[in-house]
Amino acid sequence: MLRIITFALLIALAGSAAAQVTGALTPRDPRLNNPKLKELVVVTGEIVRIGDLVDNAGANANIAVFRSPDLGSTGGVPLARVIEALTPYKIAALDTGGISEVVVTRLSRAITGKEIEARIARALAGQYGFGDAKNLSVTFDRDIRTIHVERTVTDELQVARLNFDQGTGRFNIALELLDSAATRRLPLRFSGTAVETVEATVLARAFNRGEVIKASDVALERRPKAETAGEFIGTEAAIGFAVKRSLRAGVVLRPSDLMKAEVIQRNESVTIAYEVPGVFLTVRGKALEAGAVGDVVGVLNIQSNRTVQATVTGPGRVRIAAANLVPATTAASPPEPSNTTRQKPE
Repeated sequence: MLRIITFALLIALAGSAAAQVTGALTPRDPRLNNPKLKELVVVTGEIVRIGDLVDNAGANANIAVFRSPDLGSTGGVPLARVIEALTPYKIAALDTGGISEVVVTRLSRAITGKEIEARIARALAGQYGFGDAKNLSVTFDRDIRTIHVERTVTDELQVARLNFDQGTGRFNIALELLDSAATRRLPLRFSGTAVETVEATVLARAFNRGEVIKASDVALERRPKAETAGEFIGTEAAIGFAVKRSLRAGVVLRPSDLMKAEVIQRNESVTIAYEVPGVFLTVRGKALEAGAVGDVVGVLNIQSNRTVQATVTGPGRVRIAAANLVPATTAASPPEPSNTTRQKPE
């Protein structure tokens, strides 16, 4: 965005220049349009000439009368000051068009902080243990403002000097832009830190142990590679799992943080299913430990007051095999159900 500044008359560049032109103008050709003052003027150089200010300026077009605003800036000159600057050159029948000031904009090439950041990342990529530039995060010691250079300069930023400390990740770099007088007056020197990043799955909210992750609970963010410790789990892969311990929002999620969601809690009432060919029995029981689907947990048969090992099959349901009906200290028959269902296979 162009900056608005106060634009003052530098000089009328009278003296020798005015002496060369005064009285030397040829009569205006009535077949041509009258000279007309422009309200909006755009320039690229350091000097504003009469031809920039006036349409149909004729032989006066190349005479310099003002210094341009700063690169990338816009300034206004009151009409009275413009007329004062043009008077020595006897521009006949100048049409001012009823304007009160002339607004002058000096075009520039804008070099943004993002452009500088990307150039530094490219300079570091493939060196010092870094990978691709797209995975590097560059942080500056101070805010980087947009830098305006001459519009005619098209060269790319070049690295003049680069120092990097792998231990701390700190860099000092000097960039240059060939053929730009602006950057020679204001050198492009920057310092800061650079780290390699990866896409990581992070928690969008805080979690307590055992809570199950939903799609809205996770997001992908770029984080320093060191934070992931080489472990990675995708957002889709995390959905439906529970966390092993309490985790705060924003933490990088690792495979070691997850466990299968527990569908049975300790001391919860469960239905124990016993199935052998030709027989299917169910009986009430109590889980002695929590478990997820597929886990083998201890279950108390309330009818017989015996403990068996059972496989969790779903919320409130476990299944035991014939081999698991024998407690460690005494042999046992299949449980004597209080509400028994017998089912013969068809």
